[in-house]
Amino acid sequence: MKKFMDENFLLQTETAQELYHNHAAKMPIFDYHCHIPPQEVAEDKQFKNITQIWLYGDHYKWRAMRSNGVNERYCTGDASDWEKFEKWAETVPQTLRNPLYHWTHLELKKFFGIDKLLSPATAKEIWEECNEKLQTSDYSVRNIIRKANVHTICTTDDPVDSLEHHQAIKEDDFEVAVLPAWRPDKAMTVENTKTFNAYLDTLEEAAGENIGSFAALMDALDSRHQFFHDSGCRLSDHGLETAMAEDYTEAEINAIFNKIRKGNDLNTDEILKFKSCMLYEFGIMDHSRGWTQQFHLGALRNNNTRLFKKLGADTGFDSIGDFEIAKSLSKFLDRLDKENKLSKTVLYNLNPRDNELIGTMIGNFQDGSVPGKMQFGSGWWFLDQKDGMEKQINALSNLGLLSRFVGMLTDSRSFLSYTRHEYFRRTLCNLLGNDVENGEIPHDMELLGQMVENICFNNAKEYFKFE
Repeated sequence: MKKFMDENFLLQTETAQELYHNHAAKMPIFDYHCHIPPQEVAEDKQFKNITQIWLYGDHYKWRAMRSNGVNERYCTGDASDWEKFEKWAETVPQTLRNPLYHWTHLELKKFFGIDKLLSPATAKEIWEECNEKLQTSDYSVRNIIRKANVHTICTTDDPVDSLEHHQAIKEDDFEVAVLPAWRPDKAMTVENTKTFNAYLDTLEEAAGENIGSFAALMDALDSRHQFFHDSGCRLSDHGLETAMAEDYTEAEINAIFNKIRKGNDLNTDEILKFKSCMLYEFGIMDHSRGWTQQFHLGALRNNNTRLFKKLGADTGFDSIGDFEIAKSLSKFLDRLDKENKLSKTVLYNLNPRDNELIGTMIGNFQDGSVPGKMQFGSGWWFLDQKDGMEKQINALSNLGLLSRFVGMLTDSRSFLSYTRHEYFRRTLCNLLGNDVENGEIPHDMELLGQMVENICFNNAKEYFKFE
């Protein structure tokens, strides 16, 4: 029987162990998509206790706590930080076989040197030990990033964001690159005319332009796109149910925009045409400045209406959706490719049934200009666990080139989540190690070691080409 989470955790063969310890473990982290607040990096924030860095904003943990019968007061409510931590400690033993059990103990071990299992019996001592360390300068946000050996971080930012915190970080000469990533989802949310018009008012202020026509909207967004570019951004990101590629005319889009500005609601056909136009225009913008575009597809969001109204978005009430993806995604990508304006693209699916779909879709638009121009993004959200990552890796291996994969990201709001890269790297090395042991790939450690190092870091650095 193996010891729980020892140095060879998830590494079932000697080959896997050699690949991980001699190659994967030493590579820096290139975290090209996350949701950490840049303000906290700029301020080099010190967290007062483990709850603040661990439980605030973590809808993964909140979902588990609710499933364990924990009252909302201890998730997003007004309970004290100790009370929230205590309820989490009560929940952790119930998360066996959920990735949260692994992540929790990886984070305790990696950042705090704690090997104890978190439970009601150990909660107080772990609370006190973590909090004591968090009060030292070694546990400021920037030092946590350093401990994790992070090379680059890309945050998630709206076109109206000032990016003042990114500028402050740059002026401080922090050795880790913290770059903005353009997330223009709100510029497409025309389902609610009132909300969309309010957003356009904010965009007007940020861009310093009056937005009285669709052309003016595109000018304002292009101005902000240039501002992001000048601030070091080279990456966009879109969170969509599915790609949209309806046919439309310029006259139709102008009429739809005028209807919006008059405060009138759109019908379904008008919404789809407008979103299709915006998605295309964003693709053109990205190509014009040499950016990479990302598409996170397939989330069914805010399913619990009552709690969405009470708590808002991103609080743990989203799930995997079953949207049609192939036809619209193909049409969208082809629309850009026909004009030779298809940027480097990373596609993420949330429904595992779409793994092979995405694995084949990227092959349609590889053009030899860049190795791995079209990327099958890593297991995302509900799929960023051992089983989900293995399925993504296997689909990519079978249908594309795993060797050109740009690897893992955290997609997290927590500074302790860099252990997800370790989790991914161990999983990757274990798969390759098993293949070697089974005689399915050669025992060429120079070849395999270089492949592992490339997937863990080198490929992403070369692919994104951030300054």
